[in-house]
Amino acid sequence: MDFLAPFIEVYTPEHLKFLLHGFWITIQVAAISIVLSFIIGAVVGTLRYAKIPVLSQVLAVIVETIRNLPLLLIIFFTYFALPEVGIEMSEMTAAIAALTVFESAMLSEIIRSGLNSIEKGQVEAARSSGLSYIHSLRYVIMPQALRRMIPPIVSQFISLLKDTSLAVVIALPELMHNTQIIYAQKESYVYPAFIIAALMYFIVNYALSILARRLEAKHT
Repeated sequence: MDFLAPFIEVYTPEHLKFLLHGFWITIQVAAISIVLSFIIGAVVGTLRYAKIPVLSQVLAVIVETIRNLPLLLIIFFTYFALPEVGIEMSEMTAAIAALTVFESAMLSEIIRSGLNSIEKGQVEAARSSGLSYIHSLRYVIMPQALRRMIPPIVSQFISLLKDTSLAVVIALPELMHNTQIIYAQKESYVYPAFIIAALMYFIVNYALSILARRLEAKHT
């Protein structure tokens, strides 16, 4: 009974509602960041694949720089450094901005690599059939590359969802922030609080994994 007592005390309607509110913030931040980073990553990855003089090299430097920085550093910079030059953001906006910048760089590399994985013969055949470069990219290269990109892209989305927990350092009231508040009340609350938080993360990430497998199977 002593073992179950902390679970009974933590799993109250009030605590669960508090954790679900934090999880809702996590989902919102992740969803917005996923949409924005996919759009930006797709544009940057495609531009790098196109090997446009100067622009491709500049983008390559930016992407490689961001990819080799810790996400935590980018979050700190967005929330604490940018206000020094007059750019102030709320905790949620700063978290979304930092995650979008970091994940855009990661996704752009996935997309560029996916496009590069298509055999050159496919490109040459499309061009020789009279398609323009843009139409070749849209109708021939991209559909084939997308099938190969789906698993790593979804894997990156899963990482993004988990990375939202780093926003706890700027006091964003997301799931881990609210979990900390609960287990700080009493030492015995640590395990029950972490178990329910882990379960929430697992449910969403597992659902994304299933979706990725179904999409991959659909396009094979």
